[in-house]
Amino acid sequence: MFSIKVSPRFGDMDVLGHINNTVLPMWFELGRNPFFKIFAPQKAFTDGTFMLIMAHIEFDFLAELHFGEEVEIRTWVKRIGTKSFTVYHEAWQADKRCVKGDAVIVHYDFTAKVTTPIPEEKKLLLAEHLLPPGC
Repeated sequence: MFSIKVSPRFGDMDVLGHINNTVLPMWFELGRNPFFKIFAPQKAFTDGTFMLIMAHIEFDFLAELHFGEEVEIRTWVKRIGTKSFTVYHEAWQADKRCVKGDAVIVHYDFTAKVTTPIPEEKKLLLAEHLLPPGC
């Protein structure tokens, strides 16, 4: 599991005073950054060798998030397939799970425009962060 803390900004609030639902995809993306680094050193983001693409995201909003208190983003690998893996996220505030969600990431060749198998050594690194059974 990877964990980061996010401090909500004033501009993250909606008219009701809650953290807007459009903010969570950005916070969950921050939680996925360590997984991106497994697949590519920093230079891959500029030299065209980055090989991951987002295929699907979904969220369940379980409780309100509020301005003024840090939010912890917890991120695990939920599933490892042949050409894709699923990341599971949770957003916690004040010891309460407020949002949960999944993101499907596909190993992708941008030149050929096709999905490609995830290298076995990358699967082993992803497996170190598997969601514990029963969670």
